[in-house]
Amino acid sequence: MLEASLNQLETLVHELVEQNGRLSEANRTLSTELATAREENDTLQLSLLEQEEKQGAMAARIQALIERASPGVVPA
Repeated sequence: MLEASLNQLETLVHELVEQNGRLSEANRTLSTELATAREENDTLQLSLLEQEEKQGAMAARIQALIERASPGVVPA
């Protein structure tokens, strides 16, 4: 009976060690993917800020053109 319990324990320990190895590899993979996703996110955020800046400048130019093209309003 003690021998059977010892065999079961050895089997369980072996399975746990294998599972730990698989989980460790999955964790490394996920960490790498997370780092890549963070880099992509940073790049996208920077791109968004640049686009917002360009849109703001373009809106200011359009507004200036509208003001130049609009005839002056003469008060009554």
